[in-house]
Amino acid sequence: MSTSAFNDITDAGLLEHYYADGNNEWLGILMQRYTLLLYGVCMKYLKHEEEAKDAVQQIFLKAIAELQKYPVTYFKSWLYMVARNYCLMQLRDKGKSTLQVTEKMMASEPDENNGIFHHLQKDATFSALNEALEALNAEQKQCIVLFYLQKKSYNEIAVLTGYTIMQIKSYIQNGKRNLKISMEKKMKENKV
Repeated sequence: MSTSAFNDITDAGLLEHYYADGNNEWLGILMQRYTLLLYGVCMKYLKHEEEAKDAVQQIFLKAIAELQKYPVTYFKSWLYMVARNYCLMQLRDKGKSTLQVTEKMMASEPDENNGIFHHLQKDATFSALNEALEALNAEQKQCIVLFYLQKKSYNEIAVLTGYTIMQIKSYIQNGKRNLKISMEKKMKENKV
């Protein structure tokens, strides 16, 4: 299956197809939509490129296993929580202190009455960011991903892409501006 042919199918639609016929290709299409952002979440917690890449693969496997057990309604927010919990467990298993991270996060967590609203807000933000990132031109997207998600320096990006340092700075600056504009527009649309 070509994933671009299914861009117009919603996450819920892809899940419906999966639950109807059990074909893992539907999940593959769904998960491919969130690979970059999932990688960003893993980098945020694990701080190492290889660990983050490995974590993304493990999270995908865990998500597939969990989706076979029970239906999920809000896929993006559910996947975010799976990723977050996986990363926190990795940190705990490595003996790193997660106390600071969890206390900081718990301070911003909603109580049970606001949980659904909180997940919907995260879902909307996650969706808007994904759409905004996908809407960037190829050069801007590549430089933004390399610089912010993969934590590459300007020099490393220049070696990987062949762009000059000035081009890279321009792509990142323009990409950030375009992301901000797109995110603000999308979030306003979601509030209406």
